Amino acid sequence: MTDTTDILSIRNVYKVFGEQPDTAMQMLRNGATKDEIFEKTGQTVGVFDASFSVKKGEIFVIMGLSGSGKSTMVRLLNRLIEPTAGTIELNGKDITGLGDADLLDVRRKEMSMVFQSFALMPHMSVLENAAFGLEISGVDKKERNRRAQEALEQVGLGEHGASYPHQLSGGMQQRVGLARALTNDPTILLMDEAFSALDPLIRYEMQGELIRLQKEQERTIIFISHDLDEAIRIGDRIAIMEGGRVVQIGTPEEIMRNPADDYVETFFKGVDVSKILKAGDVACPTSGCTIRINGSVQPFDSANNDFGYLLDNSDKLQGIVPLTGLDAAQTNVDHLMQQRVDQHAAVYSDDMVKDIVKKVANAEYPVPVIERNGTFCGVISKDRLLQTLSHT
Repeated sequence: MTDTTDILSIRNVYKVFGEQPDTAMQMLRNGATKDEIFEKTGQTVGVFDASFSVKKGEIFVIMGLSGSGKSTMVRLLNRLIEPTAGTIELNGKDITGLGDADLLDVRRKEMSMVFQSFALMPHMSVLENAAFGLEISGVDKKERNRRAQEALEQVGLGEHGASYPHQLSGGMQQRVGLARALTNDPTILLMDEAFSALDPLIRYEMQGELIRLQKEQERTIIFISHDLDEAIRIGDRIAIMEGGRVVQIGTPEEIMRNPADDYVETFFKGVDVSKILKAGDVACPTSGCTIRINGSVQPFDSANNDFGYLLDNSDKLQGIVPLTGLDAAQTNVDHLMQQRVDQHAAVYSDDMVKDIVKKVANAEYPVPVIERNGTFCGVISKDRLLQTLSHT
């Protein structure tokens, strides 16, 4: 479950490439466009007044077409590229003013980066490649190998530590690159077009691997992509960039339903939402009659609902019960548990909409959506599903 705490805050960040950034910044303040600035000064505005925050434990995707500024943006976050103006805060600490030693410490411990190119050392084993960052940091061999082996286990390469890069497939090589980043146990994982060099099947597999890692370890991941399907599949939220500007930020469903402008609308035109959205994106948390069964039955409305969803102290779904003819004032927990629907249909929040259409269509009740641990998220009714699928 994504935390609500902001782990990274970007405020009014600009990046001007050229030898006269102050001149360009003054022109920007006076209302000049980036094209006018380039024409008059030769300075290129790579990022223009970017402001957003990333929450702890989410996959935050920054996407856009080539030249939109997305790769510049991710390199500004760990100051591989220096911002011209603005602030970047990590856990409330401004890192834009850090000196070289402190900045290096942030890159080693707080923000690990995975690039499109695997950048593996061909003469080193898989284990040695995964441990390379720790070796540079001066960690002793026993400890770095232990942590590298643990990271390899996390990405499914635990048995390949003695292999060499040339013995691995492209997807496996990228897993080594991911393990190397994980070895430092970073606060934030930065990934710049990390899967774009892989063939489609392996790319899809690696996307699933990333989603799994994020869920199991609650990692905060900032992922750069130009691929809309990829962004919507893995992203909890998406920031869309155009011409150096952050045009819109939101969940996939929010952006598809309410595009900020024609550019965003065109970007999402023709998207098959059933293949993109997950059940959790569509679930309505306020629909359906939830009934708390914490020892005693809490009041519920049986007059306006045909079915109730039984929840325990931890919001875990305990069953679905028909409410027709049920007197809320005269029932008890045991009675409700006895009246539950046998083998009720439920779907997981990370199930794709295309995979749940038949189940929702055939169910006699709005289908409950739950997390993998059983926590209730909401319900999807037939009407809700039709509204979703009617998006064009």
